[in-house]
Formats: sequence, structure tokens, C-alpha cells
Amino acid sequence: MSYEKSVLVPLGADETFALITEPDRLRRWQVIAARVDLRAGGEYRWTIVPGKSARGTFTEVEAGKRVVFTWGWEGQAELPPGASTVTITLEPSAGGTLVRLVHEGLTDEQAASHAAGWSHYLDRLVAAGAGGDAGADDWAAAQQELDAITSADATLAICQRVLRGIPEAGYQHATVCTKFTVAQLADHLIGSITSLGGAAGAEFPQTAATALEARVAAAAQPALEAWSRRGLGGTVKVGPNEMPAALALGILSIEFLVHAWDFARASGQQVTVPGELTGHVLDVAHTIITPEVRGGGGFADAITAGPDAGVLDRLIAFTGRAA
Repeated sequence: MSYEKSVLVPLGADETFALITEPDRLRRWQVIAARVDLRAGGEYRWTIVPGKSARGTFTEVEAGKRVVFTWGWEGQAELPPGASTVTITLEPSAGGTLVRLVHEGLTDEQAASHAAGWSHYLDRLVAAGAGGDAGADDWAAAQQELDAITSADATLAICQRVLRGIPEAGYQHATVCTKFTVAQLADHLIGSITSLGGAAGAEFPQTAATALEARVAAAAQPALEAWSRRGLGGTVKVGPNEMPAALALGILSIEFLVHAWDFARASGQQVTVPGELTGHVLDVAHTIITPEVRGGGGFADAITAGPDAGVLDRLIAFTGRAA
């Protein structure tokens, strides 16, 4: 079986091709994180929703015209990486570029589920073509089962979304972390990502990115891919300390979500987080942010949240911030 759909993207072919293939553009409509080696024989890995990543190999690449790649899901025996093929062709048309997607090699059931997925994301592709960004994606947080990996993916999506809303002129604005500007707080976050990703064996390539969202994404993608490969069993060494792996990765969810709030406050944005996700991160925070950790200067003393405080406000207050 195969699935086919065409949409008209209100951009030229080269710009549309970039939206379909470049990580910085893919994050604006389809993925949470992406690794792309755009050449015939090159591999890609796209985290589409928390805890679920597609992986495959490009077989044909013709810039501005056509891209063909194998498709499958990590950890899924029914449709593993390489088990199906996606062909995307681009044709100039009145009003933009006609994008035709054909997904072949699927069972009836797989074709039905991928039809829903591709329809959702191709609509978002059109929106990104029209406005530069398709906006927040509910699917990036719609997880029934949360663990350290899915929580890290979901909170990363939220943090990246806030960072994309900060213009370069806002990088030197003050944050609630009084010793950090927005740019310095992003540097601090990237340091945490590389430290915790390194604990899972991640390697971090050099990046020429200057936009804060792109820099955070460039560090987060290899870190979370390494954690996905490693899994959550056993212990890892973080700095001088040995700790349970799931707990170590849990630190990243706190970092992504709390600093998303910090960045939003510094830039006049709002953060919307599903209560289930915030509750999960708050539970992790209660385990990690001990009196000893506060005494070491990592966090200020907890602030008492008001009786009507939502779960995000309670998380922020627990980290020592005034909501």
C-alpha cells in the first residue's frame, strides 16, 4: 500500500526544499530535533513526537526538485528504519510550489496511520511556508506515557519554541537569574546539555549557528539521540558523581522547562505546558533538588506557591523563582 498527498506551499521551490530538508527549517513545522546528512547515501534521524524518531537513508537528492529517502521507526519491529520509502517532488506552480509526497511500502494499517500523520504535517508545512513558522504543535507534547526520554523531548520542544520567539535584539535582556542575560543563560543551558549528553556518550559537532534556538538544538539533538541509544538502565557519571541514569536525564527536563519559563519572562512570552508533563517534571524536581543541592548554590530556597497556583507555578516556585 502507499499514501499520496499534494499541497501547495506559497514559496519558491528552493525555499520549499529547504523547509523539507534543513533541520533549522524542519523544526518550524515537523520535528522536535533532526540530524540530516543531505546526500545520496546520507542518513537522517528526525524526532517527530516525544520518544518517537524516524530514521532512514537518502537515496536521491536533487536540490529544489526531488528527494527520496527510506523511512521507518526506531524500536518498531513492524516498520523499522529502511522498511518503506518516501518520495517528495517539487514543481513550480501558480502561487508557489506544488509538493507531492508518496509513501510506499506500507501495510493497510500503516498507510492509514501515516495518512493521518502526513496530513497533519503537510498542513503545517503550508502554514510554515506562509508565515515562516507553523506555530506550537500539540503533537509535540501529546504523550500518554512519560519517562525521562519522552519528557526531555517534550520539554525541549517547549524551550525551543520560546527561544525562536526571541529576536537577536533581546539576547542581552536581563533574566530572573540575575547573573545571566538571555544569551548567557542559553550558554549555561548548552553547558548542561553537553555535560548530561556526554554522560550518555554523546559527541557534539561544531556548529556555525548564532541564533540561540539553533545553538540549543545543535547540542540537544546529539545529546538526546545518545540517551535514546543508551537507555535508562544502570548508572552514569555526571561530573564527579555516579547517579541513576534516569535521574541524570531527568535533570534535562527541569533545565528545559524551567529555563523556557525564564526565557519567556525575559522576552514577554507565555509558556503553555500540558499539566501531565509539568507534573512529571515537578515530581523529578522533588527528587533532584534536595536541601544539599540548594545548599551548594544550584537553586535558591523554595518559595511557597499560592493556594490557587497551577502546576507550572508550583514548579517555578519550587526552584526558588517568584512566578
